[in-house]
Amino acid sequence: QVQLIESGGGLVQAGDSLRLSCAASGRRIASTYAIGWFRQAPGKQRELVVGISASAGSTYYTDSVKGRFTISKDNAKNTVYLQMNSLKPEDTAVYYCAAAPYSANTVPKSGYAYTYWGQGTQVTVSS
Repeated sequence: QVQLIESGGGLVQAGDSLRLSCAASGRRIASTYAIGWFRQAPGKQRELVVGISASAGSTYYTDSVKGRFTISKDNAKNTVYLQMNSLKPEDTAVYYCAAAPYSANTVPKSGYAYTYWGQGTQVTVSS
């Protein structure tokens, strides 16, 4: 059984940093699936924030986080990380990691392409 477990969320002030982790178990996810970090704020649609292909050759960053967020992964630990710097109140949301198969060199933009999802971790940025 595949599980994705996010951690690292919390309450921070604007300008602070957080590092989220997405630890996979049950299958070698990090090296064989594309991983996306999605977020959903109250009253808003879920959006893909960043993603990395299985090969790590392709990454995706939504415009609002470019230059502030960085995705990386450690295949040996089967874990994907999201480094978030210069956090803003508008980054407040529940963050989910998700894994998409058949994505060696691409980052799917639609959530429907992702097979496995974590339970989410809350990130709250105060002004």
